[in-house]
Amino acid sequence: MPALPRLLAALLPAALAGCATTAPALAPPQEVFWQALSSHCGHAYEGALVSTQAADADMAGRPMAMHVRTCSDTRIEVPFHVAQADGAWDRSRTWIFTRTPAGLRLKHDHRHADGSADVLTMYGGDTAAPGTSRAQDFPVDGESVALFLREERAVSVTNVWRVEVDAAGTPGARFAYQLSRPAPDGRLFRVEFDAARPVLPPPAPWGW
Repeated sequence: MPALPRLLAALLPAALAGCATTAPALAPPQEVFWQALSSHCGHAYEGALVSTQAADADMAGRPMAMHVRTCSDTRIEVPFHVAQADGAWDRSRTWIFTRTPAGLRLKHDHRHADGSADVLTMYGGDTAAPGTSRAQDFPVDGESVALFLREERAVSVTNVWRVEVDAAGTPGARFAYQLSRPAPDGRLFRVEFDAARPVLPPPAPWGW
């Protein structure tokens, strides 16, 4: 083989390796958490509202489902479906988890039934601490604070979201999603899902 082709052949694998997407390294508890969430990929679970604040009375007793629908090394999408009083389903919400150089990120994709984006969408936050292998907290980020202020939702600028998950196969496995705000608002919204009993996956969320 001539010298130039030999050189190109030798350099090509290294060049391709340099172009490969590598998932950012995580703190050990976050890595375990990520793998636990990933272990549910493709599965859906039924759940319910477990908090009791009056602000969420319209969701009390309503059937709910979550679906770990799409997974990669750097992104996991989890639609959240809520049954309505008329028997139809609200499929407007998708939780999006991504790995970042600093940790984990949670964003909320909200859409209308026609697939268009809600005015309040893609808000969320990044982890500020390693958390635990089962639970991660996501304090509201600056981008979301700006969105909430612009849309006159100042009450949300202290949001903290928490997600808890047990790995698939864990006896009594649970998945929980929680929104809280400190006093004086004292907001608490929490839903829990039976992640030990998969159900048939629901239809795609709106716009996906």
